[in-house]
Amino acid sequence: MRRPTLEAVAARAGVSRATASRVVNGQTTVAPQIRDAVLRAIDELGYVPNPAARSLVTQRTDSVALVVSEPPTRVFSEDPLFSTVIRSASVELETVNKQVVLMLASSASSHARVERYIAGGHVDGVMLISMHGADPLPAALSRLRVPVVSYGRPAVPVDIPYVDNDNVGGAELAVRHLVAAGRRRIATIAGPQDMIGGQDRLTGYRTVLRDSDRRSIVAVGDFTRESGAVAMRQLLGDDPDLDAVFVANDLMAVGALQSLRQAGRRVPDDVAVVGFDDIEAAQYTEPPLTTVRHPVVEQATAMVRLLLGLFEGGPADPVILPTELVVRESA
Repeated sequence: MRRPTLEAVAARAGVSRATASRVVNGQTTVAPQIRDAVLRAIDELGYVPNPAARSLVTQRTDSVALVVSEPPTRVFSEDPLFSTVIRSASVELETVNKQVVLMLASSASSHARVERYIAGGHVDGVMLISMHGADPLPAALSRLRVPVVSYGRPAVPVDIPYVDNDNVGGAELAVRHLVAAGRRRIATIAGPQDMIGGQDRLTGYRTVLRDSDRRSIVAVGDFTRESGAVAMRQLLGDDPDLDAVFVANDLMAVGALQSLRQAGRRVPDDVAVVGFDDIEAAQYTEPPLTTVRHPVVEQATAMVRLLLGLFEGGPADPVILPTELVVRESA
């Protein structure tokens, strides 16, 4: 059978092809009774719009690029945050009949590929995730004048709207909890300092310790489980008497718990541990991890809504979501 054409839809509805096209493309300049007639004809004939032709009319692809500046191993196997963000953004876009084009940009060649693809007009907008300080994409994409939003405040000085969580306030919640428990030698395993999340959580830690007359004890990881284990061993070597540690994400906290067990330290009796993110695995560590809830789903959803608003000329004001402390048995 031949595929039904727009001309056939117009003939069935008794309207011109131009009118049928306006209905198919969602324009609101058609009288309700005529719109109903066209939609009825579409249903009766089983007409499916040609995406390429529709894109020429609407100047939109109904696709959005989700660009993650991390290698595939981190995105697909190591860090559950990425799968949650991708899934949540996809679900939100599906509600408005738009699809996600996932692109990984962890090298100079992949940055160039992403920039070429977006410059070619293949997507209507871009969402950036996990940017590091020297990432050239934010500035490059802003020059293309395509709508762009960021999951997290950009680390580079570029005018891109973003959605973030209160990293500083969340870290302060975690460290105040340890101070209130009477812990005196409170260390931190900070995140990478070329990322805003790593910087802000370290700032929150230092602010509380300064106000409580305690000294900072800092090791730096890269948000991976292994780096948390290595940093915890370093902290124990530098200060064997530490009695608490705030870890800047839960994956590193899982690694820290492993190193504490291997060193014969009981949690929380000898060393209390607080993480950040509240990933699902935090409930099943031994002991279950006290952590700061990072509203990943809400943040991804807000990022999509901010981008959709930009399509319609809406505001580009940043959105900051609150965090909360989830107390379990590790602290």
